[in-house]
Amino acid sequence: MIHLPVLIADLGLILAAAGVITLLFKKIKQPLVLGYIIAGLLVGPHIKIIPTVSDYKSITIWGEIGVIFLLFSLGLEFSFKKLVKVGGSSSITAIVKVLFIILGGYLIGLAMGWNDMDSIFLGGIISISSTMITIKAFEELGIKHKKFAGLVFGVLIVEDLVAILLLVLFSTMAVSQQSAGPEMIKSILKLSFFLVLWFLGGIFLIPTFLKATKKLMNDETMLVVSLALCLVMVLLADKAGFSPALGAFIMGSILAETTQAERIEHLTKSVKDLFAAVFFVSVGMLINPTVLIAYALPILFITLVIIFGKILFTTLGALLAGQPLKTAVQAGMSLAQIGEFSFIIATLGVSLKVTSEFLYPIAVAAAAITTFTTPYLIKLSEPFYKFLNNRLPEKWLDAIERYSSSTAGITTLSDWRILLRSYIFNTIIHAVIIISIILLAARFLNPFIANQLDFGANSTIISVIVSFILMSPFLWALSIRRIQKTAYSHLWLNKRYTRGPLIAIEVFRILLGIFFVGFLMYEFFDTWIAALIALILVVSVMIIFSRKLQSFYNKLETRFILNLNARENRTPNILPWDTHLTEITVAPESELVGKTLVDLKIREQYGVNIAMIERGKINISTPNRDERLYPYDKLLVIGTDDQLANIKPLFEGIVDETLVSIPMEDMSLQKIVINSKSPVFGQTIRDSGIREQTQGLVVGIERNGERILNPDSNLTFENGDIVWIVGNNKKIPELLK
Repeated sequence: MIHLPVLIADLGLILAAAGVITLLFKKIKQPLVLGYIIAGLLVGPHIKIIPTVSDYKSITIWGEIGVIFLLFSLGLEFSFKKLVKVGGSSSITAIVKVLFIILGGYLIGLAMGWNDMDSIFLGGIISISSTMITIKAFEELGIKHKKFAGLVFGVLIVEDLVAILLLVLFSTMAVSQQSAGPEMIKSILKLSFFLVLWFLGGIFLIPTFLKATKKLMNDETMLVVSLALCLVMVLLADKAGFSPALGAFIMGSILAETTQAERIEHLTKSVKDLFAAVFFVSVGMLINPTVLIAYALPILFITLVIIFGKILFTTLGALLAGQPLKTAVQAGMSLAQIGEFSFIIATLGVSLKVTSEFLYPIAVAAAAITTFTTPYLIKLSEPFYKFLNNRLPEKWLDAIERYSSSTAGITTLSDWRILLRSYIFNTIIHAVIIISIILLAARFLNPFIANQLDFGANSTIISVIVSFILMSPFLWALSIRRIQKTAYSHLWLNKRYTRGPLIAIEVFRILLGIFFVGFLMYEFFDTWIAALIALILVVSVMIIFSRKLQSFYNKLETRFILNLNARENRTPNILPWDTHLTEITVAPESELVGKTLVDLKIREQYGVNIAMIERGKINISTPNRDERLYPYDKLLVIGTDDQLANIKPLFEGIVDETLVSIPMEDMSLQKIVINSKSPVFGQTIRDSGIREQTQGLVVGIERNGERILNPDSNLTFENGDIVWIVGNNKKIPELLK
């Protein structure tokens, strides 16, 4: 007899429990994440009502895979371009909220007598809001198009990056067993270096690869390639000393910049859903009910801190960022929960064995409660704003409005700010590239040439030459390339400014280039020789090959910018006044399907404009009046909150329940025989009411050996007719009664 591996039996038990519980949660319209956690609680070691998991370690591995694909999915929704686009408002709001909540969580932990590590982890756990829960609540409430939703999504984007940073910092603290010091700074610099390097390399290589292989990429191949890229980045992150989750998130954010982002997200959704379910079940398995009972009061207290603390500090951060009071309050009450990153941070503490056993179930319990409260808080946000608006002093409201208006104005940057910002950006980007080339040459290229290719002592010279050739375009861009020519010329020719700072900046850039060449030589030669060779090489190459380096660098830069903007170029960027863009999908049952834009008169009746139609792989920008709408068309619609709210139901398709209430399995082809006592005898098909009674159609009649296919509705039923009806098989027999 073949022995079934324990892992398969455990996986079957987990999925069966998760399936049953989530069906129940779907029925009562509650978040599925909570269902998975409860399923984990039932199959875990602490409750013996049903069979429990035998090999918990194997399930933990499946859960870690779930974290990887969950973070990969979040990365696909993140993208660094979105982080830049969300602007100062979202960044300020997120930073204010996260900093104060982390500090509050830490102080609360200490006040309850917890140690430093538990308190720090508590602050991190309660600081990050749940992207999954918030987006799901917005979708269910139909408010994704609202103006404040844009601020909320921006805050969530910033928080995702902050959460990744927290994972790295907490890992460092767990290893060093201290909360501050050189190790923390080193970790931040290391993370920043690799983030820039991976982003630059990924954007330059991956979109080009996907474009070159586009004709070969069917859905199966795209799925395999996407998951392979994800796991390769997971491996690279692990080798660099970071968590695998970071690698998955980074690869997701890189792929999010490609034109295939939506397709990849769609193809990987099922994989993510499966493994994420296993992860959340494994989260539930760690919960000890006795701990929940023992720590009931701390759980309640921490939950209240999460809800009221996040409402307060998110609102405060949004007001500081210049948002109106209404938007700030609505954003604050939308983000008063914790979720997936909180579980991951709590899991990190458990896996590193630096947190107490009680912290994990407390975090999960608080997440469960705040998940339940989120939809209700969002619904109450507007009434609560009206309450505040009526209660706050008039001078406070006027001050908030003036501050919001002043920050919303157009700000101009001085030439100095423009120039310095560009120089800093240019220096960081090219310094990261140059350092990575040098380190790769010293750590990998030189040993490979010496040992694998058997060049012996000559390997050093070959490695230096190859490295310098690869570095040269970026050295030119770092040291010689003229940046922001207009601003530079204004400052150079303006007699109010001395030229000294400009000359100092140019000298610094050249010295920095010499330093990096010296760093390359230092990796292979003695110090004084390195400095001498560096000076000679920089001067010679920059003078002799300046034009060629410029031409080659411009090609590299053009390719990078094209890859970076490929997805964005498909979407118009128009946001006038209080209007904004939102995406609406045309439902198959919508009454607008098949109609032209000129027939619909959307602009005339509702005041909105359709900027673009995305149909499969085709994007129709500024569609003409004769363009028809088809099922699943994605429309980029421009309008105000009220206009978009009015038009949204038309596209979603609100239809008669009788048209959609019949399950497919209840539809069948059946026959009835008409006699003189039949209710429909002597009536026409139209007058008989068969369509309404059976929710079906008369598709054929057999009369005197003759078959009438699709009979006319004016045909009269006669004695002996055999009538074939496609309809509800439960209602067709009622015609004979």
